Amino acid sequence: MDPAELVDDWPAERVAVIAADRVTSTVTEIGDTSEVFRLASITKVMTALAVMVAVEEGTVDLDRALDADLGAPAGVTVRMLLAHAGGYPFESSLGTMSEPLTRRIYSNSGIEMVGDALARSTSMSAVDYITDAVMTPLAMTSTTLSGSVAHGASASASDVSRLLDELLEPTLVSRATIDEMTRIQYPDLAGIVPGVGRFDPCPWGLGVEIRGVKSPHWMGRATSPRTFGHFGGAGTMAWVDPESRRTLVALTDLPFDQWGGTAVRHWGTLSDLVSGARPA
Repeated sequence: MDPAELVDDWPAERVAVIAADRVTSTVTEIGDTSEVFRLASITKVMTALAVMVAVEEGTVDLDRALDADLGAPAGVTVRMLLAHAGGYPFESSLGTMSEPLTRRIYSNSGIEMVGDALARSTSMSAVDYITDAVMTPLAMTSTTLSGSVAHGASASASDVSRLLDELLEPTLVSRATIDEMTRIQYPDLAGIVPGVGRFDPCPWGLGVEIRGVKSPHWMGRATSPRTFGHFGGAGTMAWVDPESRRTLVALTDLPFDQWGGTAVRHWGTLSDLVSGARPA
């Protein structure tokens, strides 16, 4: 089956897809890949990569406890927050809801605190630093970021594909730094992937979800356990499989919660198809 046939069945009106196989240099595009969509939580991948640039520059230390006046409990680090292990709830200005390193709680609040720490360390606004460190050098010319560094970006599929290529073959940071970003952090933690389910363990890297053996899953069943990426509540998804050297980005105009519960299935089926598996 052709990927375009699968996408035609999606409930979204507008869809842009880029599936790339870097082994065969094959790229499949569906829809207008220059059209700008709201990314929502794919923004976190850009933020995390910018943090890793700052780590290599020596301005951010992943394991240094955050300054007390940023509002973090004693001992909470940027690493914990990027890995959703700092105990912060999904959205809240009221502090933590559990002790750090006890469970994986997906948290926009924690990532926004990372933005505050990034701004403090670099003496720039987080948005400006992410723009200078990631968006500009990767020629992500359609991408804009305003407001939250957890979910405030908009971009085209072409720009997101450039971001994924950078995570596969880094130029802004070393291979070792990307390996650190995309390895499982605090591997014993259980948690919930919002809209998908509870997993024990629930693997996560630094700003990216790692598929591991989660099932069912929006990254499908044919991607390798090392596959990492993110989806967004705006109806967007993107992943990198470092073993097969494939990438996939799919942006839509239909928010995740309006898919009638079918987004995980549709995205998983497309992921399997571009990974070389027959649709179930």
